[in-house]
Amino acid sequence: MLSLKDKIVLVTGASSGIGRSAARAFAALGAKILMCARRGERLAELAKEIEGGHRAGVHAFRLDVRDQAAVDEAIAGLPEEWRAVEVLVNNAGLSRGLDKLPGGLVSDWEEMIDTNVKGLLYVTRAVVPGMIERGRGHVINIGSIAGHEVYPAGAVYCATKFAVRALTKGLRLDLNGTPVRVSEVAPGMVETDFSLVRFHGDGKRAAKVYQGLTPLGPDDIADAVVWCATRPLHVNVSDVVIWPTAQASATLVHRT
Repeated sequence: MLSLKDKIVLVTGASSGIGRSAARAFAALGAKILMCARRGERLAELAKEIEGGHRAGVHAFRLDVRDQAAVDEAIAGLPEEWRAVEVLVNNAGLSRGLDKLPGGLVSDWEEMIDTNVKGLLYVTRAVVPGMIERGRGHVINIGSIAGHEVYPAGAVYCATKFAVRALTKGLRLDLNGTPVRVSEVAPGMVETDFSLVRFHGDGKRAAKVYQGLTPLGPDDIADAVVWCATRPLHVNVSDVVIWPTAQASATLVHRT
């Protein structure tokens, strides 16, 4: 198991869900947590929790990954002691709407594409050159089973996650010959704020998504992310696909 003690782990979208769990999990290993999200208050609460509970170093900053200039400025402006990012967890992402393509909201499409695809690219482009220069690093992208299967009324979200899968593979090809590793963790149904965001705050509709089954939790995915990051340096875990036991495909779910 590769030690990450005192190594810097950057987690995007760390204010909730998988990102929050990943930040906690890496802190428990003694890593220094560099984290960002749009929701500054939640991020500050998490930073306080990690500093108190794990006595780990934390540097948190508010960032919307859709803003390329802001991403470049934030990464370039990191304090010297926070620049050597060992692990980048590209977690920031979302789904908006569950509509058939002809009736979809263009604003939903733009938000998903700008966050899930362009945001991932902006952060990766800002961080990876430093990894190459230092001769070590690991990029872990949070994908989805939606990047493996297209389901009805999810075309654009699925397209963004197919893009994440392609970008992960492409980055691994482009970094061949360097020591930088690239992985993707692709979950099935995970109970977070995902459905609440997808349905624009409709709590009743969101709750129905997880009724009658035991979905994955964000800690399950964080566990897989940490496992990828702690393999020996000569081991690159390419893809991890994780389903709840009750789910067999994007559309086949057993409910009791």
